[in-house]
Amino acid sequence: MPTKDYAQTMAKYNTWQNESLVTAANTLSSAERRMERGAFFGSIEKTLSHILWGDRIWMHRFAGTPAPDGGILESTSLVTDWDGYRAARAAFDRTILDWTKDVAKEWFDGDLSWYSGAMKREISKPKSLLIVHFFNHQTHHRGQVHAMLTAAGAKPTDTDIPFMPDQFFAL
Repeated sequence: MPTKDYAQTMAKYNTWQNESLVTAANTLSSAERRMERGAFFGSIEKTLSHILWGDRIWMHRFAGTPAPDGGILESTSLVTDWDGYRAARAAFDRTILDWTKDVAKEWFDGDLSWYSGAMKREISKPKSLLIVHFFNHQTHHRGQVHAMLTAAGAKPTDTDIPFMPDQFFAL
């Protein structure tokens, strides 16, 4: 079962990977980041926008942080300014890290209930399952971004957790 230690490790991994993708995306032009590439959400920017939206909606459910506007369909429109996105991404990665440090070990016990706009109904699931989903969702869509960046000639870093630099383990 996921624990506080698991969540902290994954939050550090999330920070490392987001920095890698943003650094690689910075080597592309705005037009290249916005180019439709056949991925589920289309472009690099739209997919990164969806990841940030997903992080915000789950942290709203987990910790009561402000919810993002709109639903999944609008999730691709958070990125309207690249520099603003980069700042928002870094700040929210800090929010996730801080939450994993402050959350009580007991939080991972029991269920979480919320209204799902995607399912149009109330849902209740074990928090331990949802925290795995939270980090898995990020990883899934970052993989799509990694592939789009690589195809565009950008070079993100490794993605394997054992290769995460010590500076991120120390966060």
